[in-house]
Amino acid sequence: QVPLVEIGGGLVQAGGSLRLSCSASGSTLSNYAMGWFRRAPGREREFVAAISWNGIFRDYVDSVKGRFTISRDNAKNAVYLQMNSLEPEDTAVYFCAVSSRGLSVDYRAYTIWGQGTQVTVSS
Repeated sequence: QVPLVEIGGGLVQAGGSLRLSCSASGSTLSNYAMGWFRRAPGREREFVAAISWNGIFRDYVDSVKGRFTISRDNAKNAVYLQMNSLEPEDTAVYFCAVSSRGLSVDYRAYTIWGQGTQVTVSS
């Protein structure tokens, strides 16, 4: 098991920015595609972004394209989600996860999950 820890959530006004970080201790993430998901109150878990193991390929849900950027630093064993132009609709708990099936938008491909970090965007 690879413990994942997400940090960087918080309260921000609409139009603001946050940067989420996801790291693992004790094991390397560099061999795995990684993803970010979110769950808003009363809603299903939603794919947000994913990145291939080497950082070359990325995918985003349409609602965040042009605003969010996923990146990784394998030397630091970390994955990031830069979120700009935040909207109240982005309010959710954000989770990072390790994929066992490469780059995927399907949550079922992700077998290890962090505890999540709350992002709240006020209008």
